Formats: sequence, structure tokens, C-alpha cells
Amino acid sequence: MKSLSCLKPGQFGYREVADPERPQGHTLLKVRQVGICGTDIHAFEGTQPFFDYPRVLGHEIAAEVVETGAEGFSPGDAVTVIPYLSCGKCIACRSGKPNCCVGIAVCGVHVDGAMSDYFVVPDDALIHGGDLSVDQLALIEPLAIGAHGVRRAGVMPGESVLIVGAGPIGLGTMELARAAGGQIIALDVNPAKLSFCRDTLGIPHVLNAVEDDVKAALLDITGGDMPTVVIDCTGSLRAINRSFDYMAHGGRYVLIGLQKGDIGFSHPAFHKQEGTLMSSRNATKEDFHQVITAMTSGSIDPVNYITTRMAFDEVIGEFPALLHPETDVIKAMIMM
Repeated sequence: MKSLSCLKPGQFGYREVADPERPQGHTLLKVRQVGICGTDIHAFEGTQPFFDYPRVLGHEIAAEVVETGAEGFSPGDAVTVIPYLSCGKCIACRSGKPNCCVGIAVCGVHVDGAMSDYFVVPDDALIHGGDLSVDQLALIEPLAIGAHGVRRAGVMPGESVLIVGAGPIGLGTMELARAAGGQIIALDVNPAKLSFCRDTLGIPHVLNAVEDDVKAALLDITGGDMPTVVIDCTGSLRAINRSFDYMAHGGRYVLIGLQKGDIGFSHPAFHKQEGTLMSSRNATKEDFHQVITAMTSGSIDPVNYITTRMAFDEVIGEFPALLHPETDVIKAMIMM
């Protein structure tokens, strides 16, 4: 089979490898589509934490079952995959938080991912796709990331929720926070993405971090209160540090985005606000099922996020363009 590895920052390479064997308790999948996310781009750039080279990328997966012994699954079933492989024994797993397992292995980060013709996963990583399309299946994982962040934030009806970053994770987070009753404000530096938020998703308040006086605008939008929930989906250290200034007294700040550096903020200011700072790592099976329910009911239709498609054989030539903001890519898909 053919596989695509990120050999080192800035370099991909194809290779022919033997078809994988299926160990007991695992399922062999034919990969149909793989979404490209910020993790993949950061790996290519060399800015992704928890990462070693070479690595086969890809954790946003639409696939078809080839061989399985998993109960309730049969060859030909359309599936997606929970790509966070946990030990089941550590303090996090015992506490119902396998998404932050002490020894977690994320496909495409700690272990090889799905940018291959075939892929083997543990049986308990399978999620039934039902009648969802290949596009929808490949979008479940990034939306589950947003669902988990919104759940961490505890968004309540009527709250002002500032989502920083209008990439695919940010867009999904906006939709799920809105479904929880939040009043959404989108903040980004890219005018095209902000236009998408306003015109396609119907987000009423969109702010440009470069052109607008963000703090003054937030005070105006919230009637002087500032947002009670701030969620970062950028992975930009500058954006993360700056967004501490955008939180209401008593508010919550959730970091979905991830970067390598140290966060810096004023302890007295944060203490005065009695602010709450939380990370949001990966997602759980509950989050995946929440997204599937939302897609099946039609309350969320994320397929319109997809702006770019590339054939598996063309990734080396086309991937570098995804690093340039002027291309206005929202979501890219690899067609296997």
C-alpha cells in the first residue's frame, strides 16, 4: 500500500509498504478521506508539540471496515475513528477522561495516522457512521474537539461567548457554543474567514483583531460586561496571551488551541477577576456522539467548511499552499 510521511519539517515523502496485519482486538480499515487540520500544518511547519519525525499524519478519518471482530461492526460499514488511543488504567482513564490519558497516543502525532491506503485501529476506537457522507465522517473529529471545549466551558444560555480563531476548529466551536445557547462573537485576523462566519454561519458579531479596537467593541457588544466565556482556537501564543484581556470578571477562559511556548499574563488582573483557566484536550466518545446527533438532525451542516480538495497523490505539491493565509482555505480534504 502507499503511505505518506512527514519526514521532517517542510518535507513529505511517499513510500510503498506492506499492507498492515490485523491483530486481535483491532479492525482493518480502507481509508476513504482524511481532513487536514492545524495539527498537520503545525507538524509540517515544525511547530507541533509532542511530535517526532518521521510521522504519517492524519486523524480526521472517514473509512470503510475491511476486516473486524468488533461487536456491531461488519465489513463495508462506514465509520470514523476516535484517534486518541488511551491506556484504560491511569488516573485520567479511571476518572472517565481518556482524552487526557497519561500515556495517550494520538494518531498522526505520537503514532502513525491515516494518510495511507489502509489503517488498523483498536476495535473500541470505531464510531459508526450510519448514513453520514464521507465528508461528514471526516469532519466529526474536529467538531468533537469543539464540543469538548464547549462542555469544558459550561456554556449557559444567554452567555456572551468569544471564540478566538475562525479556522475549522473555531467554526465548529462557534456552532456548538451557539447550540448550547451562547451569544457568539467571532475574532480572527482573516477578513475572508470573518465574512464566512457572518454570511454563512450567521454569527452576528465578527471582529478583526488587526483592524478593530477589540476591547472597546467587546464592551459595546456585551453592554460593558465583557464575554463570560473566551475560547481560544488559534494555537497562537500572541492571541492566547492577548485574550486574557477580553474576559469578564468571574469568567472562564478555555484553551483548545495549543502551542509550544509559555503563556504570560498578569496574575493580579486575573486574580482580581477570579478568572478560571482551563485546557481542553482532544475529545471523548460522548463528544463524538453529540456531533453525530447534531449532524443527523441537521442542526449542524459543516460540509460547507470544505473549500479545498486534493488527491492523495497530489499532497506533496499542494500541501504547502495551506500555510499561506492569502489562499483563504477554511477546510482541506485529502481524497484517498
